[in-house]
Amino acid sequence: MSVPHKSLKQCARHFTPAWFAAIMGTGAISILFHSFPYGQGSQALQIFTYIFFFLNLALFIIFNAFSIARYIIFPDVWSLMINHPAQSLFLGTYPMGAATLINVAVGLIYEDYGFGGKPFLYALWAFWWLDVIISLFCAFVVVHVMKARQKHALDKMTSIWLLPVVTLIVASSSGGVIAPAMAEINPSYALLTLTVSASLVFIGLGLAFMILTTYLLRLILYGVPAGPGVLSVFIPLGPMGQGGFSILLLGQGFRTALPLAYGDSPVLRLVAIGEIVDVVALCVGMVLWALATMWLIYALLALYEVLRNTRFPFKQAFWGIIFPNGVYANLTVQLSRTLDSQFFRIWGAIYSVATLVLWVAVFTRTATLVPHGAIFESPCVDEYDLQRAAALAEKEKQASQASGASTPV
Repeated sequence: MSVPHKSLKQCARHFTPAWFAAIMGTGAISILFHSFPYGQGSQALQIFTYIFFFLNLALFIIFNAFSIARYIIFPDVWSLMINHPAQSLFLGTYPMGAATLINVAVGLIYEDYGFGGKPFLYALWAFWWLDVIISLFCAFVVVHVMKARQKHALDKMTSIWLLPVVTLIVASSSGGVIAPAMAEINPSYALLTLTVSASLVFIGLGLAFMILTTYLLRLILYGVPAGPGVLSVFIPLGPMGQGGFSILLLGQGFRTALPLAYGDSPVLRLVAIGEIVDVVALCVGMVLWALATMWLIYALLALYEVLRNTRFPFKQAFWGIIFPNGVYANLTVQLSRTLDSQFFRIWGAIYSVATLVLWVAVFTRTATLVPHGAIFESPCVDEYDLQRAAALAEKEKQASQASGASTPV
């Protein structure tokens, strides 16, 4: 059965914010190449990091262009999207995708090669603040819209409810990446960045734990989502994995920034306060890694349960499983460095390679579907078109009946 081709204009109309999950996934692969536990710093790994970074940057620019075109050409689509109970949640993928670009730009382009000097780092810091603002918008305004303007039901719930709040966790991890570089040129700005990032990660994790508790209840009462929806069971790895990574970075950052040499705080001036915070951060990171592993096992069991009984076609939703798996691998690698653990080093390397294989499979399949435009689907637009078509048909029916009634016998 042939699938009708969509024009470029139709593709733009159906270009949903969910596509920025591809930016998140590709950025996660770039980060994994940069942090891979074996051969780190080798030219080969640096080349692949650059390839994925610039590929991701190009996709980010293209996706922004499509998004801008969508809302300029079809301004009514914005209200349809923001009021849709599922599509609006994918707004969170935008700042999270942008954060992966900031992380690699700081860790590879600035720190490894010193590109741009202080002005470049301050520019990245400014982009981080913009990312924080957008993340706060997602975590508060989008969640408020969920409560005030949308209708949700427990049996229809999926883990994409996490997307608006995970933005805070991802933004905090970018702050943890920027802070050490900023400390070399402005310790006060570095401490500010660490403090804001700590606030973000704890708010994000608090909200995520509340949602995950409800999500587990939904799974127990109504079973795992059917069809492609089952892929969303991997999303809980995101807040756990990225939250653990962020807290580990923040612990290391505070270890350097503390104790303070000024002020009268009896706590912040303690000689060992930096080491204490770092150890506590390590313990929290271990807890979050364990919880991420728990959700990974649940996700694999759920996927097996669905695939045992049915098969489902490839959808854009496949992109949503790469980032959560990528950040889980990244947390594992970070723990291997912190603990000098062979187990975490081997498991992190294996899971990093598995995530890369997954990215290649999803990217290849997507590339074959993009020329036809079939992969561009917007539920809110499709629902609107169906309602409009039904209303038009009803109007024509009433007009026909009225015309028949007025015809003289």
